[in-house]
Amino acid sequence: MKTLFTGFCILALFANSYGSGPYQATGIKICEVDQTSAIVWARLTKIPQRMDKSHPRPTVRYRNPETGELERRQGRRTMAPVVLFPDSSDIHTIEGAVPGALGDVRVRYAVEMSDEWKSTSWYAVDSDRDFTRQIKLTDLKPGTSYQIEVQSRAETDGQTVSGRFRTAPSVDRSARVVFHVSTGQAYGDQDASEGGYRIYASILKRDPDFFVHTGDIVYYDSRAKNLSLARWHWARMYSLPTNVAFHREVASYFIKDDHDTWMNDCWPGQQTLFMGEFTFEQGLAVFREQVGMGDRTYRTVRWGKDLQVWMVEGRDFRSPNPMPDGPEKTIWGKEQKAWFKDTVRASDATFRILISPTPVVGPDRERKNDNHANEGFTFEGDELRQFIAGQKNMVVVCGDRHWQYVSVDGETGVREYSCGPASDDHAGGWSNDKRLPEHRYLNVIGGFLEGVVDRENDIPVLIFRHFGVDGNLLNEDRLVAQE
Repeated sequence: MKTLFTGFCILALFANSYGSGPYQATGIKICEVDQTSAIVWARLTKIPQRMDKSHPRPTVRYRNPETGELERRQGRRTMAPVVLFPDSSDIHTIEGAVPGALGDVRVRYAVEMSDEWKSTSWYAVDSDRDFTRQIKLTDLKPGTSYQIEVQSRAETDGQTVSGRFRTAPSVDRSARVVFHVSTGQAYGDQDASEGGYRIYASILKRDPDFFVHTGDIVYYDSRAKNLSLARWHWARMYSLPTNVAFHREVASYFIKDDHDTWMNDCWPGQQTLFMGEFTFEQGLAVFREQVGMGDRTYRTVRWGKDLQVWMVEGRDFRSPNPMPDGPEKTIWGKEQKAWFKDTVRASDATFRILISPTPVVGPDRERKNDNHANEGFTFEGDELRQFIAGQKNMVVVCGDRHWQYVSVDGETGVREYSCGPASDDHAGGWSNDKRLPEHRYLNVIGGFLEGVVDRENDIPVLIFRHFGVDGNLLNEDRLVAQE
């Protein structure tokens, strides 16, 4: 059983190892874990803790092209933004800021409860990548719990942050696997008293093997008008006490969506004045610098004999949303789609799960036109649903929507689980009294989704549970493997 660290314990741990810096105020992330490897993400900071709420936030106004006056946005995206820093503040002194620092990092690691530690080399952080470094651990043992220490140094020793994770079981081993999925983590909708989100403590109590964030990890739209402000969004989010505590304890996989790529419902080549100096291409690069990631942002990972998960990319390759629907209109792109079909067909895992940043089944709101559940991508949506329906024991998990649901497609029978947003304040966009024939469960609420793969009398089962933000069970769905 893993240990649950409270925000107080985190501060105590950091205080014991402060020294003179460099520090790690934005925590660590343990990413892309498989049977024998993991990527440890670290970032060095000048200060041991984030700029607190006594510091101001920047405001954004938009210059009216007719009058030249600065205005609040009134639904228009044809006005260029101007960022205003109040009270003589700057990017380093606003609320949530955590300035980066030069220095080196290394990772020490050992099997949990063992004294036989190994160590990586020291690696310099990259000032061009927001003072981050990703270190890959290799030659790990399958199905094993590891303890790690991420150490920093400059002229003198800096800070040590401890953590732990589990590797995936061997592909020929039947093992109980527990994982959790979340989406919609808006900074303004925090609900934890210490800063952050209550779901993270609730998930840790469930003792997960891994965690998947399906996107909308940060919301750039309103304030990320240049590269520095985009990075500030990540620093303020991952210096929150609940987020720091969680990501020291759990292996994570990150998927991006529109708000952590660039702006709402965005696509490559889109033109707008709304995002100021911050570009779509910069958004792609910032995501890869702020989370541990391999060669591609679409990938598949096997967790034992009975579970394989696919995590897909929904922004890099998509056609413009207004493009007329047809065989050439795509969200995934031809190469990713072919990879998905080939790897699914080649898999012998009992249960196969597509985790998508956006819905494949829905239903979604009629005015939306950004995912496979919408009319604008019907052709590709039909193609994917028909393919998934032709696979045994395959289901879809999705993020993006601000409500929880279980839906079954009326034409193909494909089953989809929407995890819901990270807090109750972020829930919305649907109504509990708007229950459609597709719905098997519907709840406009914050929380998270749990998946458990296990065996009962040697028969593989997959159990999905929806929870509220405090870990209260809201819905349970049990699937028995079909031969």
